[in-house]
Amino acid sequence: MRGDGRKVNTGVLILVALLGLVLGSFYNVCIYRLPKGESVLWPPSHCPKCGRHLTPVELVPVVGHLILKGRCRGCRAPIGVQYPLVELLAMGLALLAFHQYGLTGAALRLLLLGSLVLVTAVVDLRHQVIPNALVVVGLVLAVILQVVFPDLSWSRVLLGFAVGGGFLALVAVVTRGGMGGGDVKFGAVLGFLVGWPHVVPALLIAFVSGAAAGIVLMALKLKSRKDFVPFGPFLGLGAVVAFLWGRELITWYLGCFLP
Repeated sequence: MRGDGRKVNTGVLILVALLGLVLGSFYNVCIYRLPKGESVLWPPSHCPKCGRHLTPVELVPVVGHLILKGRCRGCRAPIGVQYPLVELLAMGLALLAFHQYGLTGAALRLLLLGSLVLVTAVVDLRHQVIPNALVVVGLVLAVILQVVFPDLSWSRVLLGFAVGGGFLALVAVVTRGGMGGGDVKFGAVLGFLVGWPHVVPALLIAFVSGAAAGIVLMALKLKSRKDFVPFGPFLGLGAVVAFLWGRELITWYLGCFLP
């Protein structure tokens, strides 16, 4: 069943799942190469340890990792669990977008949003940086999608862009560097994708979840007050939740204060 209650063909679901797995494999390439400033198109996929080019079987998402038992066939270097995990998450994202919105522009918007969040979150957690290339490509694709499928008005997406980036830029100024430039740019792109007024709960969820995570990490003595905690994953979490349930969250919040 789809989000609107209509039945869907099993074959279509399989195709959507396979698309998600393939996208996830590409996302792993982006996660590994973008922080190094390398091309995501060339050279072909290879072992980062010995440089051996991967065979077609090794490139099959998830299955290749299982066949190789998590090790390079050539040098036997371990292959991190991140690779199949990202592929499975991308598959879940594709299925979620299709389930919620079918074959529509809204589904593509959610798929782009989730994909950008997934790649950015992993890169930010591993390297504490959000590459400019990732933000620029995300914005270009978001603008193209808006032109082809204007399911949100231009005023809403532009206001979302301004509020998402502008508010975080203000935080960066007030905290004197407490907010990175990458977070500001990333927040602007996310604001463009979720639009106004959904960008408001997106930012609220990001700050609340980020603060909660920081408190837990300090309580467990894994971080101190002076340690840096990547904010990109929390921005992404807020954007995805706001995209899916932003209207309900806003209605609930206003209902708490208005008769």
